[in-house]
Amino acid sequence: MDDLFGLDKVSAHDEELELLTTAYDPTYLAIVKSILDDAKIPFLTKDRGSGAAVRVIMGYSMFGTDVFVPKELYETASALIAPPENEETEENEKDEV
Repeated sequence: MDDLFGLDKVSAHDEELELLTTAYDPTYLAIVKSILDDAKIPFLTKDRGSGAAVRVIMGYSMFGTDVFVPKELYETASALIAPPENEETEENEKDEV
């Protein structure tokens, strides 16, 4: 069924762009956009499948929104939205004290 609607495929995009993340939640999408804006990293968002039409009707897309950045800025953008590596360790240390 996903082959029919295109929900399991990355949106069509320019070859100079790299998929950074797919947001299935409007809050997560807003956070990612804000982080990229603050870092002055250009990005492109595209809804999967018929998500653009659903967004017009419902105000958000439940099919996912792909966020693309230029290939040369991918590493920087990826590091900005990735959770800290030692976050779990810090939480465990607080619990032990």
